[in-house]
Amino acid sequence: MKRSITDPFHAISDPSRREMLMLLSKDSMSINSLANNFDMSRPAVSKHIKVLYSSGFISIEDIGRERYCILNQEGFTQLQEWINYFDEFWNSKLKKLEILLQQKSKDQK
Repeated sequence: MKRSITDPFHAISDPSRREMLMLLSKDSMSINSLANNFDMSRPAVSKHIKVLYSSGFISIEDIGRERYCILNQEGFTQLQEWINYFDEFWNSKLKKLEILLQQKSKDQK
């Protein structure tokens, strides 16, 4: 399957796709097994799988007659980098607040 690129934030914007990722975090699953967990048509499940694949969250491997979805780290890397940026932002703001409060406490003594 040729992989086009989909924004990972778009991929996780749908609750069904997030649930698929949670299920795949427990074990790889065939597309049919994954589809059995959702009240939607098989083509709809395939569409969600295509989005997860194109954003790097899963890979698809043919095993026998079944196609298996396997969780991939690639899609999570961009999300983690974005979260790390804001973690650093808020940590620096909290550190500045801590310093300001310590200084104010010293001034009141």
